[in-house]
Amino acid sequence: MSIYPVIETERLVLRAPTADDIAAMHAIVSAPETGRFLGLADNPATHFERFARNAGSWMLYGYGSFMARLHGSEELIGSVGLFHSWRGLGADFDNSAEAGWILHRDHAGQGLAAEAMRAILGWFDATHGPRRIVCMIGVGNTASMRLAAKLGFSELREAELPDGDRVTLLERHP
Repeated sequence: MSIYPVIETERLVLRAPTADDIAAMHAIVSAPETGRFLGLADNPATHFERFARNAGSWMLYGYGSFMARLHGSEELIGSVGLFHSWRGLGADFDNSAEAGWILHRDHAGQGLAAEAMRAILGWFDATHGPRRIVCMIGVGNTASMRLAAKLGFSELREAELPDGDRVTLLERHP
């Protein structure tokens, strides 16, 4: 039995990541349609660092990203959730719970990320107490900006990542 939660929604089963998920998530983020706002998503070393950071958040903070599957399927369709982050973007963003969602291109635009994030935010608030949460979205990613607004995030500021990509930083207050 896992010490990490499993969350079920109407269409999804959400569980903590395992090493078996690394390759499947790399395939998802390496697809140009999915990875275009993720920066260096096709680099296996960068992918592993990101995956390990998100998975390690479970051990260090008691929350992290969930791996998403449709009910009745073993196929990984994405990663959604909250993880603890330090990105070097400033005191208004670092050392915070950070929300993020990535779905396989075949499952985007169906409301699955919203369904998953609502369930995860409810679990997080009940388990860790309501608190400020941040998220980072690539400039031009209008679909994720719409979802962030639906989830209660508001724009904090724009920032530039070390690789030169521009992102919008957002926050959500309890």
